[in-house]
Amino acid sequence: MKSTRACLLGAFAALLLPLVAQEEAAPGKGDIPKDLLDDPHVREELGVNEFTAPSISKMFDTLQFLMPLPIAEVERKMPARMSQDRADLAIELGFLIADGFLVVQAEQLEKVQDLANDLTRYGKALGAGDRVNRHAASLLENAKNKNVEQIKKELTATQRDVEAELVSLRDADLANLISLGGWIRALEVSTVAVDKQFSPERARKVMREDIADYYTESVAGLQPKISERPNYLAMRDVLAGLRTEMVLEDGKEPTPEMMKEIRKQAARLVELALQRQQ
Repeated sequence: MKSTRACLLGAFAALLLPLVAQEEAAPGKGDIPKDLLDDPHVREELGVNEFTAPSISKMFDTLQFLMPLPIAEVERKMPARMSQDRADLAIELGFLIADGFLVVQAEQLEKVQDLANDLTRYGKALGAGDRVNRHAASLLENAKNKNVEQIKKELTATQRDVEAELVSLRDADLANLISLGGWIRALEVSTVAVDKQFSPERARKVMREDIADYYTESVAGLQPKISERPNYLAMRDVLAGLRTEMVLEDGKEPTPEMMKEIRKQAARLVELALQRQQ
């Protein structure tokens, strides 16, 4: 069971990371930290083009270090009403996929039915209904059989397939928003975990200014119709502030006060990310 939980946590950790661009980064977007990239031969084996999910194994040790995750404390329900805005849908889907990994991590398989229904709704709204329907059906079957490892694989495949569909529709910005939503949700959970059970070593796992820096530039590089929305402008400011909060001077250790501030800013990011346009 411990090994299964570790694998599931590794899958959830993937959502902490940005989508990986195989080609040279577009102007206005920073480089993804090298330790978060899949090995080149792995990307080739996956047959990916512009985007692929980041390596699950690369973040395995980090998320395992933050156990236990405060799953009950950070539980969140998806809105019953669907947004009419595709950017809203994309970032909410990132939250939903992250929550799927939390459900499995908590072994709350009775919640997979609602998860599958929500994935189907969001997949259809984003134009990836056929792809998501296959994964939703498999999620239900594997939940019935208590096959948690396969549930994790289906969640990972769901993210990858929706991203691929969006890129094929020339909606790469929306693919990036799925990643952003998942990372914000994962950051929220991680900061609560470290704040509740603080140690400098645990705090260092969360204080990744390079990832915050990447997302600051990534949000700035979105199409103006998205990046210039008030909540996205505010997110850029929060991300830039997070980046500053996460930088440690030489010889300094993280403190509980630092982590409380980072947790506060992570919660603010959640609030801004889930502000709908309609």
